[in-house]
Amino acid sequence: METPVIIPIHDPLITPLQSAEDAVAGSDVQLMDPAPDQRAALPDDWLDELASGLSEQGWMSLDVRSQLGANLLAALKQEVQILDRTDAMKKAGIGRGNDLVRDRSVRRDKIAWLQGVTAPQAALFEFFEMIRQGLNQRLFLGLKRFETHYATYHCGDFYKQHLDSFKGRASRVVSLVLYLNEDWQAADGGALQVFNRDNDLEVCGTVLPEAGRMALFMSEEIPHEVLPANRTRYSLACWFRQDEVPLPL
Repeated sequence: METPVIIPIHDPLITPLQSAEDAVAGSDVQLMDPAPDQRAALPDDWLDELASGLSEQGWMSLDVRSQLGANLLAALKQEVQILDRTDAMKKAGIGRGNDLVRDRSVRRDKIAWLQGVTAPQAALFEFFEMIRQGLNQRLFLGLKRFETHYATYHCGDFYKQHLDSFKGRASRVVSLVLYLNEDWQAADGGALQVFNRDNDLEVCGTVLPEAGRMALFMSEEIPHEVLPANRTRYSLACWFRQDEVPLPL
């Protein structure tokens, strides 16, 4: 039987539902909830597609609107917008703990870690947990937990080419990015640019950050970058990990 996922413990950056409402505009604001029905199990053939993309190309991009639903996507976007408007997001850095460096020449986004404390986050965590189990069953990756944060890129923000994990660390193994932006056009910038794992000068894919679009890739293998955004861009990043104990952020 699968070991239950260990959710990373961080200092709260988003408060329970009523407090989040109050932080924006008092009791006049109502946060959206995802549809109350329990989320159906992900189809085996869909999980097979994820495993195949990772094993053959090392990355893939697909539309997950039918898996997550419009209500959940809208509720997640509303949460990150509240965090952005209330200055609850922190400037992102490179590295962890004492090695954390905030270098604006490399990345300029702001982030807020999720803990599953709201209804939209709980529904999203359920989705991620099904992916974790599905990839373990098909690729034997030994993924034990995941961590995830919101990210906001304002106009002009970017993240230069990088890998999500150093080779051999066996920490972040699979990376996932979920986009929350309606009516995004190529002229809006902010695309995810994916490079060949054998040649980091060769672009092998470009993903527009459209609402419901998900990118999945091997953390230690696939170089990627976020091109400068020409308008505010919202997303979620998630990493499936092999280690059991959360590292300090």
